Parts: sequence; structure tokens; C-alpha cells
Amino acid sequence: MPFGTLHQTFGGDSLNTALYLARLMRHAIDVQYVTAVGIDDLSEGMVHRWRAEGINTRPVLRDAVRPPGLYWIQVGAAGERSFRYWRGESAARHLLQHPDFERVAAELAGVDLIYLSGISLAIIPAADRPILVNLLTQLANRGVAIAFDSNYRPALWPSTDVARAAMAGLLPITHLMFATFDDERQLWGDETPQATLTRLKASCAQRIVIKLGAAGCLYNHGATTIPVPAPTVKNVVDTTAAGDAFNAGFIAGWLTDRSPQVCCRIGNALAGSVIQHRGAIIPASATPSLSELLTQFDRESITT
Repeated sequence: MPFGTLHQTFGGDSLNTALYLARLMRHAIDVQYVTAVGIDDLSEGMVHRWRAEGINTRPVLRDAVRPPGLYWIQVGAAGERSFRYWRGESAARHLLQHPDFERVAAELAGVDLIYLSGISLAIIPAADRPILVNLLTQLANRGVAIAFDSNYRPALWPSTDVARAAMAGLLPITHLMFATFDDERQLWGDETPQATLTRLKASCAQRIVIKLGAAGCLYNHGATTIPVPAPTVKNVVDTTAAGDAFNAGFIAGWLTDRSPQVCCRIGNALAGSVIQHRGAIIPASATPSLSELLTQFDRESITT
């Protein structure tokens, strides 16, 4: 219900993934975040906190005119969320039009992996989407891995047809595709996770992870599909950022050459930690490191 207790913080799907990846890796890799914010106090506070979390904010561009976007999340009794957005004139929406974006785009050629989401596509103007896809295609052709989470939010798109077309254009260059089955069912009408997997394989996405919430996930590469169950979480408080945290965990494993099963287990375990706390960003003390999770998996293997 509105007019309840409010808590102000920062977050957003790609930012959540960047932050949890930085926490997992503890400076073992350079996690950079590409966006645009304003020059107001709110923007300054966010960038300061991102740096404190170990995120490299060199690619964060400043817009002297526009503020950051805002959104409101209401959490129900079972931990599920509803969203309202105020980001139509946010600085991030105009990222590709920023005079310094060309510099950032050139620097992206030197990274190992670029992660973005359907929300990244949704918030930019329609005319900028093919420009972004063309840039990512060039980078993919130069050896940069592209990771994409469809993360469909109906309120951000003018229609399902527009959302489908925008996402479909990115899939052929996607090395690592994340999809939440509930989102895909809403956007594409898929009746089963297997239907989602079949459709995404036809799109030429190389490696596919279908997130199934409490049931875990499916991983697919070529002819191999692996189901990976999630650990049981008895006290679900808030599912905000669960999928974002999963992605961070999987990417951490993937960048350190872990097996697909272990990557999925890392993602499931981190998401399980996040949903036991309120908000997208849980206390740093409650976030395990990658080494802690791997040690936990080793102990579980011994006891079983």
C-alpha cells in the first residue's frame, strides 16, 4: 500500500549486477559501469556509493541538464514486487547522445564482457536502439563477449511488439543469454521453459540460462541442457534483484572458468542470500565472496 514506510536507496537491474559482481570478486576483476547521471546531490551520492562498492565509475558520464531516473517498488506480503517509474527525461535515457559517449564506446573495445538488459534497451529512445546494437555488434566481432538479460518490464515499453523487435535484434550477437521464464511467458506467451529455450536457440544466442525462481535454472549450450536446482530458502523477504544477483554470480563463475553447473550454483546461492533481505542492495556483510561460496560447495560435496 502507498503511504507506508519508505526507504531511499540506489539500484537498477544492471547496476545491481555490477555491484554484486564487484562484491563477489573483491577487486579481482575491474567492474566498470556505463551510464549517465546528473550533477545534482542525488547523482553525486550515488556515484560515491558505487565507488565505495568497488565499481569503476570512469565510464559514468555527467549530464548538466538531466537528473537520474527514479522508481518506486512496492513489496507484497510474499516478497513479490510492483514497479512505478519516473525516468522519461533521465540522464541515462540520453546516454548515447552524450558528447562524451564516443570516448566511452571506444574504450569498450578493451573489455572482456559487456552486460546489458532489456531495461537498458527500453529506457533509451527508439532511434538510439539500432545505434547501440550496431556498436555491440562491432564489439562482438572484435571478440568482446555480450551478455544480455531480457528482463521485460511492460511499463517501460510502448507495446509488446516494440519490445520483441528490440530484443530480437540483439540475440544473434549474444554470447550469454539470461531469461526469466515468467518474463518470457509474459512477453512471448511461452507455455513452458522448454518452449522459451527452443525459441531462444532459434535466435542464435550461444549460451542460454532460463531462470526458474525457486526451482533453480536451466543451462543450455548446443545440444546440452542442464537443470540446476536452487537451494531452499525458508524466509523470503523481498525478491527485488534476485535475478540480477543470479546473473552476477553466474558471470563471476564464467569469468573464472568454472563449469556451467558451478556458475549456476553460484548464481542460485547469491540470489538466495539477496531475497532474505529487503531492497535490491543487501548489506555488504550479508553478501558472500566467490571464494566463500566455492568453499561452501566443496563442503557440501564432501558431506553428500
